[in-house]
Amino acid sequence: MYLLRNTLRPYAWGSTTAIAELFGREPSGEPEAELWIGAHPGAPSALVPPVDGSETLDELIAADPELMLGADAAGRFGSELPFLAKILAAGAPLSLQVHPTPEQARAGYAAEEEAGVDRGARERNYKDGNSKPEMIFALTPFEALCGFRNPEEAADLFRAVNAAVTASGREVPELLEWIVAELSSGRPAPARLQSVFRTLINDGESVRGAVELAAAAAAKVPENGGYAREMSTLAELNGYYPGDPGVLISLLLNRASLQPGDAVYLPAGNVHAYLSGLGVEVMASSDNVLRGGLTPKHIDVPELLRTVDFRPLGIPYLAAEDTGAGQQVFRPPFEEFALQRLELAQGPAGSAGAALPAELPVLQHGPAVVIAVRGTIVLTSPAGSLALEAGDSAFLPAFEAPVTARLAADSAQHDDGALAFAVTVGTVPAGEADAPRLDIGA
Repeated sequence: MYLLRNTLRPYAWGSTTAIAELFGREPSGEPEAELWIGAHPGAPSALVPPVDGSETLDELIAADPELMLGADAAGRFGSELPFLAKILAAGAPLSLQVHPTPEQARAGYAAEEEAGVDRGARERNYKDGNSKPEMIFALTPFEALCGFRNPEEAADLFRAVNAAVTASGREVPELLEWIVAELSSGRPAPARLQSVFRTLINDGESVRGAVELAAAAAAKVPENGGYAREMSTLAELNGYYPGDPGVLISLLLNRASLQPGDAVYLPAGNVHAYLSGLGVEVMASSDNVLRGGLTPKHIDVPELLRTVDFRPLGIPYLAAEDTGAGQQVFRPPFEEFALQRLELAQGPAGSAGAALPAELPVLQHGPAVVIAVRGTIVLTSPAGSLALEAGDSAFLPAFEAPVTARLAADSAQHDDGALAFAVTVGTVPAGEADAPRLDIGA
């Protein structure tokens, strides 16, 4: 097992306090958006201390992929760790974005490579040939936009916006009237949603004017008014991204309000944006993001429209699976990763009222990473032991399985025990990976 030192990404949307508070340290005073735990080439975790000439996790794996990943994972994913874990702290909304399917990623990457588009270019869409499915587990109340809602529901929201515009003494723009009519047209749901999305994302002065007018009217809707939360979000998003078409696109999307312990998964084609909160994010190790608004960054509209799944979906919540070994595992329909929640205590009942174990086996399909977020745990393998305090993390190579996590003596003295998360390779067959579910409209 290998102790890791991870990179903290200071993106502007990051909270300045959430990650520091989680790990019980002083804030840096700067945005702390994401803590990356893994071997992604953009910020690979460092080995503490270096091992046999390898200073980072990606170098360690590349030196002997089959030993570190196991024969199965190495055969499926080559010499790369197929997942990346993050602690994500959104203090402000992230961009609307969508991720490609494996086929789209391979084709897009090959086309841009052949065209000679620099990998660091602003207009580059595909940084690699991998898809990027992901999931988020909420550590605090967490707000997100996630997938398209039923068009009739979206029409009701736009009617409420138009009513707010009228109440403010302004004339409702033709664009907003057209959106209500289009969403209510009775055509197949994906066609209606695509039509409105396409019109908004192509931007233009009429869109910008409608965004500003709608946001100003929404800001005046009282807290006990109709669709108060959506109206508040509309005004808030326009404050961050004035006139951005993503402000109105947000009304087409489901609003997911997660409580601590809730999780959602995000397959290819799912338009989403994180709005606020702290969580454990897990994804396939890829940089492929196509943005769809709420951003000053490049938006490739034609490629975006080819990538988006316009079918209305229910919020793709992900329930925990309790194994016979007492493990709490989240298995999204992706082959790259699965997440395990490890809550340990000595005697007292847990937050859900059930007695918690003082020791648990770590789920491991080949390699795994573990990060402690509360208390101290001790990882034990046939090769030795490693203690992790809050904020510490470790890489568990395939050859050291099986590994158990137990409560350290100092944490056993406290009622809140310890909490950690482990990420390992998923077990979903490739043919079933990324399969969209919860279709609610035709």
